[in-house]
Amino acid sequence: MASAADMRRILWIRNRDHRAVRSGPVQGLRQARPERCSRHPGGRIHRRLSELGLAGPGRLAVTSGLVHLGEFCMSTPFLRRLVMPATLCLAAALSACGGGSDDDAAPPPPAPPGQASGSLLSSAPVNTWSAEQIAQALSDPDSKVQSGVTPRYAVRSHRVTYVSSDKHGQPVTASGLISVPLKPPGARSPVLSYQHATTFHDDQAPSNKVEAVEPPIVLASLGYIVLSADYVGFGAAKGLEHPYLTAAPSAAVVLDLLHAGQTWRQQQAVADNGQLFLAGYSEGGYVTLAAQRAIETTGDALRQQLQASVPGAGPYDVQATLDAQVEAVRAYNSTLGKLFEPHRLSQAPEWVRNELRRLLLRQMVPDDADVRYQTLFLDRYMADDQAAIAAEHSVHLGWAPAVPVYLFHGRDDRTVPYAAATSALNTLRAAGARDISLTDCTTPDYGHLKCVPEYFRFAVERMGRLARDL
Repeated sequence: MASAADMRRILWIRNRDHRAVRSGPVQGLRQARPERCSRHPGGRIHRRLSELGLAGPGRLAVTSGLVHLGEFCMSTPFLRRLVMPATLCLAAALSACGGGSDDDAAPPPPAPPGQASGSLLSSAPVNTWSAEQIAQALSDPDSKVQSGVTPRYAVRSHRVTYVSSDKHGQPVTASGLISVPLKPPGARSPVLSYQHATTFHDDQAPSNKVEAVEPPIVLASLGYIVLSADYVGFGAAKGLEHPYLTAAPSAAVVLDLLHAGQTWRQQQAVADNGQLFLAGYSEGGYVTLAAQRAIETTGDALRQQLQASVPGAGPYDVQATLDAQVEAVRAYNSTLGKLFEPHRLSQAPEWVRNELRRLLLRQMVPDDADVRYQTLFLDRYMADDQAAIAAEHSVHLGWAPAVPVYLFHGRDDRTVPYAAATSALNTLRAAGARDISLTDCTTPDYGHLKCVPEYFRFAVERMGRLARDL
């Protein structure tokens, strides 16, 4: 029998990027014959694993490039496709495996006492770009925007910190970027809150990656005052868990920046024209719709300014998003699919739920992430808690938008399923939304990343129809 110490060792499978990883050998397996894996309990490999004490529920082993998990088996190439782009963490001690978190990172300092949410704490200039510099950056064939737009103004950016709240509603110091078009004195501009897409490294947050080719800078060069929150877990709030796909804190960090931005504009004598737009792609699309719902349903003063939102490829319906990802897994492997069948996971053994939760998470968060991601939405999905997902995570329920919502999505999106957009469209229409539409990406292959440039052009065009003083 394998020792308890052997069972506590973690085996890391090299991921498809071929980064160096640690390997913890399990005693006895080096002598196992390189036989094909049998999918039934009577197979030779299964008997050998049973002799070693490594077969059965909760047990794992690797032989000759094959992974044995309980009574199931699969090739490591399959795992590389399934767990993109991260390394799969497999062990008996599942609860000890991290992934996308930094337990040693010092938590950020709390917000100063006595400061209300939306209070501006600090401001510092970052950089200034001419319209020519921005145009030159956009001409780079590697530019992720590639929008075809023509910058009209020079842009000055400032990093700000302000008071917001974490997933528990506790005050935190958050940060973001404010980018201003340099117009003639006295000229006014519409305000645009741009929510960034999912990122896994703090240096990619808007106030940390202030470059001429980034969306906040490009959009400001078109005439908008652009505010872009780093989100809790990034920037000044690094060290806290990022409340991924949790509606209330996702919306709060945006609304609080918008209020802090009003104070900043007064201090800096920057004039806005009273118009507010919301836009964002991927997670940014989700946060955009969450922010719009909060503005329209809480009586926030921003409601009088809001003109429209342009959410792109967001997982608005979290239940539908995860259901689609589970179906994709089942399509790869029918045997493994039995473990992932929706609405039966709460009845599975705890170790199965824990492992499947990690497996789904690895499709969203790479192993080298330096930001901690909250997994509450996955825990609730694995527990079949649809009521909690609807109440605290999905952002298309319980309201009817009063201002236009221009959804955008690609039909072949395998990162965020198209079903999330159609569900939001149909649900909001049924609730009474009078001006909501869904535009399909027409870029060949219609993939998540390939549709980004087209989304950017779409957002600029739709907002441009309503915006004044550009």
